[in-house]
Amino acid sequence: MSSQPDLADRWRHFQATNEHRRAVRDFDGAPLDDADVRAVLDAALLAPSSGNLQPYQLHWLRDEAVRRRVAEACNGQRAARSASTLVVIAASRRIGLRTAASWRAHLDRPNGLDARSVAWHLGEARKFSRFLRIAPLCLWTPPRMLLSVFAPVYSLLPVGTSGLRHWAARSGVYAAQTLMLAASARGLDSCPMEGFDAGRVARALDLPRGTVIPVVIALGRRRPDARLEPRWRRPRADAIVEH
Repeated sequence: MSSQPDLADRWRHFQATNEHRRAVRDFDGAPLDDADVRAVLDAALLAPSSGNLQPYQLHWLRDEAVRRRVAEACNGQRAARSASTLVVIAASRRIGLRTAASWRAHLDRPNGLDARSVAWHLGEARKFSRFLRIAPLCLWTPPRMLLSVFAPVYSLLPVGTSGLRHWAARSGVYAAQTLMLAASARGLDSCPMEGFDAGRVARALDLPRGTVIPVVIALGRRRPDARLEPRWRRPRADAIVEH
């Protein structure tokens, strides 16, 4: 069990990392060390995901021509143009199914788990595989839409084509946020971008039909004169509700 000083150190490190992370739009454009980017991407893979299905891929744009095409698809944003590199988060049901198959294959090999744990995880993998096969069926869409009229919260149920896209995108966003915090801890800067032409990005990366792109992340180091104004956040009393 961690000692109290260890917990205090972890909290201080997190506060410093969280404070350093800003949406930087003016990067110096200098090349990044491959080891730094790989470390950040590896850390992002530790993000939580629905059912541990990790239904996303992180596309690191190392090729200059591809990076330039994607930057242009980001509607000329300064962050996209000046970044050292870009990472595109791509998510889909197809990736989730592939993960479930890999998970089952892992469980069939020696893996350090006892028989009870293996049986439980195999059951989960099979359950989620079945879910991902039946969830996109069109029959789910009318009841989901009807329910959402009376209670909008039901619009995010992970059934039907659009519901599954929302589901995959949410897990991709968890990875994106983890990536940005990891970049900050590694001394890099980032900017999440939602304003882009998803079709152009998908074509630039040759992504299969049905892939959703929730965010493109610019990575690099901020310029000395990068404009970073004081943060403003809503008052705690307005943003946090205690029940």
